[in-house]
Amino acid sequence: MIDISALLSSELNLKPWQVSNTLDLLAEGGTIPFIARYRKERTGELDEVVLRTLKDRYDYLTELEERKQTVLASIREQGKLTADLERAITDCISKTALEDLYLPYKPKRRTRATIARERGLEPLAVYILEFNVDHSPAVDLTALAMPFVNPALDVHTTADALKGASDILAEDLAERAELRQTVRSMLLREAEIVSKRHPDAPSGETKFDLYLDYRCPITSIPAHAMLALRRGESENVLSLTIECDEAAVLHYLRSKFIATTDATLLQWLSGVVKDAYDRLMRVSLITDVRLEKKKEADAVSIATFGSNLKELLLAPPAGMKPTLGIDPGFRTGCKFAVVDATARFIEHATVYPTAGSTDQRQKAGMVLRDLVRRHGIELIAIGNGTASRETEQFVNDALKELSTDQPRPVHVLVSEAGASVYSASEVAGEEFPDLDLTIRGAISIARRLQDPLSELVKIDPKSIGVGQYQHDVDQRLLKQKLEETV
Repeated sequence: MIDISALLSSELNLKPWQVSNTLDLLAEGGTIPFIARYRKERTGELDEVVLRTLKDRYDYLTELEERKQTVLASIREQGKLTADLERAITDCISKTALEDLYLPYKPKRRTRATIARERGLEPLAVYILEFNVDHSPAVDLTALAMPFVNPALDVHTTADALKGASDILAEDLAERAELRQTVRSMLLREAEIVSKRHPDAPSGETKFDLYLDYRCPITSIPAHAMLALRRGESENVLSLTIECDEAAVLHYLRSKFIATTDATLLQWLSGVVKDAYDRLMRVSLITDVRLEKKKEADAVSIATFGSNLKELLLAPPAGMKPTLGIDPGFRTGCKFAVVDATARFIEHATVYPTAGSTDQRQKAGMVLRDLVRRHGIELIAIGNGTASRETEQFVNDALKELSTDQPRPVHVLVSEAGASVYSASEVAGEEFPDLDLTIRGAISIARRLQDPLSELVKIDPKSIGVGQYQHDVDQRLLKQKLEETV
């Protein structure tokens, strides 16, 4: 078992006491912002970035250690745990590398190699490999396979025997941890992400038109593009592939597997290598690469979403002034809610200026001007959702008819993201038990213009709308980041 504290100290270039003290504070329930601000003397002035990195890496290594115990127990039960394998697993500091080591021993469904072993062909595979040495003598594969022909075991010809031996060798090659790690690194370093229009995609314009014929080196694909490609793929608009120089990959695998100079054996083993990559390695390694790029995109995007949320929460308040909140709508009308200079709810009304007749629009204007006069409205907050532009035009026209001695309120488009979530929440129910949900939403819109922070903290951060593709990233990590930001 690795010493996690010592490893963290080495990786992050921290003193051992800084690591141990920080881990103790986290174990006591301290949050990252709290520790960064109020426990500087115990952490040695570590900032939030270092503390977050330390905690994330600690959580990762802790999960890794738990997984190691499961892997070791599984291999031990099979009676295949050698001292070298146990040491390799114990010293492993990567989940991907651990799974590569475990792959040959991982319980799996019956494979072609499993069937070949059941048919007694493993000795043939071992025998063939004995000839795979530099300057090996010429080998007659048919003669080698002849003793393994056994119709009772469904091995009817030498070709059947050689095919089974090939399946065994291909699986053994595909499960070699060091080869998988190198090929995976080649893909992460040299592959390209390519997207085309999906054959079943509807014709015409789509919201993914930018990616209908798209190609980008995997090392430089932007986070938002990666998330967009995955969304387009999930909606069957895009067909997404990872392309690489397969000739280079096969050349590397052959260099690590084939030593013979015998032309016949070399050709046969080259077929084993190609089968190992095409059938057993390529799909799983490309899946690993896609997952790795998804994690990177998530990390970048979640950091951006956290910054966006911080900007929303710290948006300059318009001030505690009498405010009219408007939740726009067409068919259901516009909901008006008046709050005073202390954010206390005063009055509400429903009007139909955007979908009704001229008469209804005029009546709505009268209601608006009456509320402005009676309550001394200085600010009008208009939700930026459906019918917002039409409502803004209505407000602008209605205010022109105010008498010259009446101060004209300032009207502002305000993000209404999360207002509907707030209106149906327990908090809103306790604040306004007798009001309709739509009126609660208009009140929230008014208050978030007066003082964004005090109103938005009532809403689940994910419901505020912190960025495009926020629903495509790791939701657990997003929730954690947004809660920390709040």
